[in-house]
Amino acid sequence: MRMSAHRIVVGLVTLAGVVVGFNASTNAASTTTTAAGTTAPSGAPLPPKQRARLAAAARAGFRAASTPGAVVAVQTPKGRWVRAIGIADTRTKARMRVDVHQRIGSVTKTFTGALLMQLVGEGRLSLDDRIGKYIPGVPGGDKITLRQVAGMTSGVASYTKNSGFVAALFAHPERRWTPHEVLRIGLEDSPDFPPGTQFEYSNTNFIMLGMVVEQVEHKGIGAVLRERIIDPLRLRGTSWPAGSPALPKPHAQGYTLQGQSSDTPVDATSWSTSEEWTAGELISTVRDLLVYGRATATGEGLLRRKQQQVRLEFPTTPPPLSRQLSYSIGLVRDKGWIGHTGQVPGFTTTVYHHPGIDTTVVVEANSDISSGACRGQETLAPDPITKPCANPADRIMGAIARSLGRPYQLPPG
Repeated sequence: MRMSAHRIVVGLVTLAGVVVGFNASTNAASTTTTAAGTTAPSGAPLPPKQRARLAAAARAGFRAASTPGAVVAVQTPKGRWVRAIGIADTRTKARMRVDVHQRIGSVTKTFTGALLMQLVGEGRLSLDDRIGKYIPGVPGGDKITLRQVAGMTSGVASYTKNSGFVAALFAHPERRWTPHEVLRIGLEDSPDFPPGTQFEYSNTNFIMLGMVVEQVEHKGIGAVLRERIIDPLRLRGTSWPAGSPALPKPHAQGYTLQGQSSDTPVDATSWSTSEEWTAGELISTVRDLLVYGRATATGEGLLRRKQQQVRLEFPTTPPPLSRQLSYSIGLVRDKGWIGHTGQVPGFTTTVYHHPGIDTTVVVEANSDISSGACRGQETLAPDPITKPCANPADRIMGAIARSLGRPYQLPPG
């Protein structure tokens, strides 16, 4: 999640969308077996009536979102539906494709949380360990537990809220940051509150967790992700960029207003996301995220049963984000949906699974420009959307969730 150096309100641009079909039979067999030996949901096309409802919902969400294009994917026990809407490049007018690679932002936190819980299950660390055991210099580090770090209740400030960092970030968006650089910024502003007394979304927490994982594993985070999650789940389109701004082909161009003093969105595709590291640097595809999203919510192929149960124990103290929205170890629970939203300049992503209907929804959008009743955020104006403020992926996710009969509250990105 990024903060902007400027607050800008400019004209709403509604780009005519092109809906592009997806042939599920070319992407997966009707049933497959995961690495853990469990049977995956059907990859066959959904029934026509359900496809029509989803298509109408995706179009409605897209019309209310400030994005040139999006990819929307739904996996149910009965089959799969994936659509590309709009355009991938405003310069060439190239159509959006269903197989684009995208920066998934804070969805990366779900991967980092899963690594943490795998190590807990192996007895190599404990959620009750103090962060000071692994990282020196954390204010109150002898009291802050890994559970509090992973649940955003540590009191450690987010470096993304530091005005000096934000100014430096957008002054040189291609700059490569190290985890230690951004950690130092977050620690200098800490603590925001005594550990365990409040919830505050902080990227610094997940930078620290990435460092903990590297210490315990004695290897780089890219190798750990590949060995423990990417390869076992066969996520062939998922990659760790290791600070590189390059996106694998095919990919869409991503557009943002962040850091801009004009009213024109800029292409942020080649901006560095190195400062996000284990809080938001991963790249993936909707195909992979359908598989991964279900694994995250169920634990299948990812975590042992006990560790998955612990991960899904969403705390009530301190109070959750709202009655319907809570956070636990890199996961959001939103009215029954379990997953996360991701946002970096130019791109927004949602990955959620609803265990009650065994359904996974993934949305990728090539814009991070919010629409709706936004305060202190850039929107395109005049913005006629009177709904609550939402980034493009969340806006479309909300429409899809309603069409599935499971409404969704818009969570933080």
